[in-house]
Amino acid sequence: MKINVVLVDDDAIVRDSVGQFLSFHDSFAILGSFSTAEEYIDYLRKQDALKHIVILDIGLPGMSGIEAISEIKKIANPEIIMLTTYEEEDKIVSALCKGASSYISKRAGLKAISEAIEIVNKGGSYMSPAIAREIVQHFVKVEKKTTIVLPERQLEILEKLTEGSSYQQIAEELNLSVETIRSHIKKMYRTLCVNNKVEAVSLYLNGSIKK
Repeated sequence: MKINVVLVDDDAIVRDSVGQFLSFHDSFAILGSFSTAEEYIDYLRKQDALKHIVILDIGLPGMSGIEAISEIKKIANPEIIMLTTYEEEDKIVSALCKGASSYISKRAGLKAISEAIEIVNKGGSYMSPAIAREIVQHFVKVEKKTTIVLPERQLEILEKLTEGSSYQQIAEELNLSVETIRSHIKKMYRTLCVNNKVEAVSLYLNGSIKK
């Protein structure tokens, strides 16, 4: 089954290049392409609840991408991947806290975008290395909590997630399958009582986790 994708970016060149790149892959289907958040939200209101992933820019004219997240979630529940040139800590954290699944720098490239879509479609989260560094800077400020013990393999995977590695990259580095990595991560989330990568990385960076 193809992964349904919607593009929202005011830069026509970005929309066209991302759309064309994804169209070359049989696993993706482009449902729509919009230049503003308002156009996309209007589109959502006219559609049945169709599962899809939206690639959403932050610096949109009118309603910004971050402002749009809350409005989008009121109408439907698509997975949201922020695609932007903005790499400021406050914008990244704000987008993730409002419900974005992933945050990718436009400098990460088309391959990274397609990889992020596939990861998010399988229930994961993706952040390009440049974004991960900003997240690190944010969460090192978080007050330390009670230490949690993780198995060595799970801790190794968490360390690589913190560095910005994707599931595929971690699998290759550890000589494991992506499904095995995903299984370890799900078990880790249950142990840490968290729901996503950002929360897990936060605990790791503030010293709450050890072997």
